[in-house]
Amino acid sequence: MITFALAYGLYKGVIDNYLAEIVGMTAFDKGVSEFFRELPGLALVFVLAVLYTASAENIYKIGALIMLVGMAMQSAVPAEKLFVILSIFVFSLGDHIQLGMRNTLTLEYARSGHGGEALGLQNALHQVGMLAGYLLVILVFGIFESSFRLFRSVFGISACIIALGFLSSLKLSGNSETDANKRRFYFHRKFHKYYMLEVFYGARKQIFFTFGPYVLVLFYGAGAMVISILFAVSSVCSFVLAPLVGKIIDRYGYKIVMITDTLILVIVCFFYGFAHHLFPMKIAFVVCCVNYILDSIISLASMASNVYVQDLSDSEEEMKATISTGVSVNHLITILIALFGGWIWKTLGIETLFVLSAILGLCNSAYAATIKTAEPMK
Repeated sequence: MITFALAYGLYKGVIDNYLAEIVGMTAFDKGVSEFFRELPGLALVFVLAVLYTASAENIYKIGALIMLVGMAMQSAVPAEKLFVILSIFVFSLGDHIQLGMRNTLTLEYARSGHGGEALGLQNALHQVGMLAGYLLVILVFGIFESSFRLFRSVFGISACIIALGFLSSLKLSGNSETDANKRRFYFHRKFHKYYMLEVFYGARKQIFFTFGPYVLVLFYGAGAMVISILFAVSSVCSFVLAPLVGKIIDRYGYKIVMITDTLILVIVCFFYGFAHHLFPMKIAFVVCCVNYILDSIISLASMASNVYVQDLSDSEEEMKATISTGVSVNHLITILIALFGGWIWKTLGIETLFVLSAILGLCNSAYAATIKTAEPMK
């Protein structure tokens, strides 16, 4: 898991700058690439259905192999949009397949009664691996000048690390059953508000995930080293504050957290879209960086929707099936937002794009306010 997380940190730390500086992708092109990056997440339920006879270990290995192919392609293909987007799609397909099995294997291998501890350790290892990747990008781009050859070298190193992870995964000899809930859609009337909340959250999340860093790269000229520093700081903040956000959800209830989260988002979106009108460009850039980190922190509040599902569910199986379906609903809206977001930026400007994100946040708050809950334990 550490090798895959390290490789992903290297990849994520440079991909936005590679697309902007080397491939020459516009905001609209970035939306198209994000559409194909998110498509495997929507198709995952169908992919797992095809692999229904395979064990969780073997599916994990298949995902690793596809990731390796995708990253190797990225390090070898010419810097042309079609080939680059195809490489992104292949890597993302493998990443989503593996992601679907990571929790399953962690719980399968955990000692009895220590499943939560094992999942927490897994998440911590993943964060540490990605952080190491970001730090390596900071080091490399701090020493060498940004160039096509340097980007390809980073992708090549990432591919070698994935290969090491793939070889390690071959030692997994178990025959664990996959989670059947990840292979099907589950809809029930009592969860209709949760599905709508996932629509709003998926839409607003995608705007920041796709276009947040790209604004810094295209509009403010941030280099790969700066972007990786930003990712590293966001990762550390999320790692440190995630337990605190969880405690806040338990103490004050998921409804309050859902509403407050998206109200703060409105402030974040305002400064992200209009900072360059209010401040000199250098100060506006710093303001946007701070707001990007703040968005990554308030995104932790998405845990509240899972607690909401747990509160409504009659069984653990129903809860798992509902959350899995919510992930698919989330991906459905994200691939649409990716396309329309790029078009909005191109035709109407970043101001309109982040005003839209703020409106989606307000819709999320208004909808969350209609949830009926029992009083949380004080």
